[in-house]
Amino acid sequence: MIEARLWKSLKDGAVQCRLCNHFCAIRPGGRGRCGVRENREGVLFSLNYGKVAALNLDPVEKKPLYHFLPGSMTFSFATMGCNLSCTFCQNWSLSQPPRTGSPILGREMSPEDLVAEAIRLEAASISYTYSEPTIFFELMQDTARLAHERGLKNIMVSNGFMSRECLDALGPDIDAINVDLKCFTETFYEAISGARLQPVLDNLKQIKHELGWWLEVTTLLIPGKNDSPGELDRLTDFLAREIGTDTPWHISRFHPDYKMTDAPPTSGNSLETAYDMGKAKGLQYVYIGNMPGSNKQDTVCPGCGRELINRSGFSARVRGIRDGRCSDC
Repeated sequence: MIEARLWKSLKDGAVQCRLCNHFCAIRPGGRGRCGVRENREGVLFSLNYGKVAALNLDPVEKKPLYHFLPGSMTFSFATMGCNLSCTFCQNWSLSQPPRTGSPILGREMSPEDLVAEAIRLEAASISYTYSEPTIFFELMQDTARLAHERGLKNIMVSNGFMSRECLDALGPDIDAINVDLKCFTETFYEAISGARLQPVLDNLKQIKHELGWWLEVTTLLIPGKNDSPGELDRLTDFLAREIGTDTPWHISRFHPDYKMTDAPPTSGNSLETAYDMGKAKGLQYVYIGNMPGSNKQDTVCPGCGRELINRSGFSARVRGIRDGRCSDC
């Protein structure tokens, strides 16, 4: 446990957390909606610092990141907790328990330990992933700074609901991010994720156009929830117009989990329809994920049509890239 960062004092011993767009006002003895930040006598503390609950060496394609160090391995870790309450969460046993008051478990590891392990495993980067990295901000920031000193890149896999202050604080420390754009309606975000859409859209624009991090976007397509033609039309239009047609968009297949076991898995036809809509809007790199047998995972040059990266599952074979560009055109 350490004193948290990004908060301010309020009246009568209360504090306001400034880490994400909930901006929780927390009375003495209380915790924020994430369950991992607690007000102790007018001071906000981070309860999950150094409590690593998941770690692994992953292909960077698993994040998913397809255009950042393709074919490399990334050392991935997380603590327990999340600032959202998605009813379809596929890592709910890691992300949700602190929100209900359950113990915050994890193996004690310092930033030095984490960076040393990444180097021992010959990873090219460290990924802050699995749960929502915003809620272990202090551990992420300390680890990311040390990782840069040791020549490693830093990756976030995020729901994109962090505050602008959080993004600004992380600005020089993060190199790439994949953001879940869960849908394109406020109703869905509020009812199913316990959040709001507009802050995520604002953050996507800041990440792409101000911070300069490498950005890729993922949408989990849930039958009957966020896959209507009208919603997908608005979502792909936003990506093309506001974020940029060079931003990779990953369309991921849903499978029933957590509190949403009544919805069926996403059909191949639905995924293909979303793919075609994205391409029709001019998105140069659209990928279908979590769908075994899909042939929509390869990277093809939008200029000359050459296959640049061939993928099977999470393995990537780089074929036609030189200095980050197509070797033909």
